[in-house]
Amino acid sequence: MYSPARKWGTFAICGLLAIVPNIDLTALNQAIPHLGADLHPSATQTLWIADAYGFALAGLLITMGGIGDRIGHKRLLLTGTAVFAVVSAVTAYAPSAELLIAARALLGVAGATLMPSCLSLIRRVFTEPGERTTAVGLFMGLGGLAVGLGPVAGGALLDHFWWGSVFMINVPVMAVALVAGALVLPGSRVPGGPGRMDVLGVPLSIAGVLGLVYAVKEAAAHGVDGPRVPVAAVLGAAALAAFAVRQTRVDEPLVDVRLFRLPAFSGSVGTTMFAMFALVAQSLIFSLLFQLALGWSPLRAGLAGLPGAAGAMVGGAALAPPLISALGRARVVALGMAVSAGAFSLFLTVGLDTPYLAMVPMMALSGLGMGLAMTVTSDTVLASVPKERSGAASALSETATELGGALGMAILGSVLNAVYRGSLDLPAGVPGPAAAAARDSLAGALEAAGALPGGVAAQVTAAARAAFMDGMHAALACSAVCAVLVAGFALVTLRSVPKVIEDAEAPARTPEWKK
Repeated sequence: MYSPARKWGTFAICGLLAIVPNIDLTALNQAIPHLGADLHPSATQTLWIADAYGFALAGLLITMGGIGDRIGHKRLLLTGTAVFAVVSAVTAYAPSAELLIAARALLGVAGATLMPSCLSLIRRVFTEPGERTTAVGLFMGLGGLAVGLGPVAGGALLDHFWWGSVFMINVPVMAVALVAGALVLPGSRVPGGPGRMDVLGVPLSIAGVLGLVYAVKEAAAHGVDGPRVPVAAVLGAAALAAFAVRQTRVDEPLVDVRLFRLPAFSGSVGTTMFAMFALVAQSLIFSLLFQLALGWSPLRAGLAGLPGAAGAMVGGAALAPPLISALGRARVVALGMAVSAGAFSLFLTVGLDTPYLAMVPMMALSGLGMGLAMTVTSDTVLASVPKERSGAASALSETATELGGALGMAILGSVLNAVYRGSLDLPAGVPGPAAAAARDSLAGALEAAGALPGGVAAQVTAAARAAFMDGMHAALACSAVCAVLVAGFALVTLRSVPKVIEDAEAPARTPEWKK
């Protein structure tokens, strides 16, 4: 048992480590125009600057979860924190686009150590089920809050400093977390836990996840016509299949696939992936709505998105624990997704002239619903597996989150773009290059309008913004339908999961997942 001070000290450190990478990830989007003036990256290099972190993170989550289960999550977390601080400084002063891409990839490697280790440590110190659910809800809410604060922090730093400041700010924060973590975090290596690493399983897991994530991102950016998308998808699926088969045949698997025999585990991981698919709608669409369609600054747009993050924290930390006791886990997840579906449906009434205050309740409701659902699924994943497998289980859940987010970005972004192009009604007399740019995206239309005569420019801008609203409504309708389907999926897959999943220190019997 741990004292309240040790528990919440551990939570504070883990919460800090959840906030920094998420702020860094979204703040980068604002830094790209500034670093472009210094480093002059090509279009391809700019994409890799943005994506290198996410690719490395997604590919290594499973591996890092397994390493943490073997060497202890405190040790892995402190190592990752130190590496993140050092590489952040290197990134801030990268002299070329190539070195910046490499540094971003190294940041992803370090970032992959953080989330599975943080969740595993939270599970270790919060042993009372209700208290653990509250801690997980707060932790998930902090991650969402950080995504909203990223543009705010990035805008404030870029107003006064150079582009590298969005990375350099990580160094003192990570230094504080490193010193505090060494003093406060409990040791977490479980005696009798997993043995040596499955050396062949590591590259298979990395190749499988990276192949699928790359295929999804390529499809979103360039369509499915090119050869790279099917090749990456086939190779990724084959590698994951080989990985799964191998894990059933080795004595010390990196991930014991028998975890998926547990309805609590498999249902929660599946629900998390599809919930992230729907959640992407809010982060993607409203960033475009506020900054492009409404013309708000990144700072103002970042502040405008905070009600969703606040709703997620309330839903996860305040409402989830009592509702689990009253309704059960399956019904709470279904309720959360139904609330989000209702909020997405209300967004269908939003137009370019809708006051911001009218949107605040919709954003808060969608965040609240997602906070409810994803807190329960994350808590269920942690509580339904033995402590010695909590890192690998958390990593699987986080990998499902990455895949769900990538799929949502690809599919919902494609829906938005397809409807935008189909409904765009440009005025006569727009030159061919400007018309092509306008049909490509709202950003392209606004840029093209800047070079046109005043009257035509105003017409192009109005037509593009109206078409964007049509695309936004179509994507939100898809998100609402997806959320309803996820609610039904949760009711079926989680119906046998008990309200209270005891977090035993050392179960005497052979766990159900291992039979």
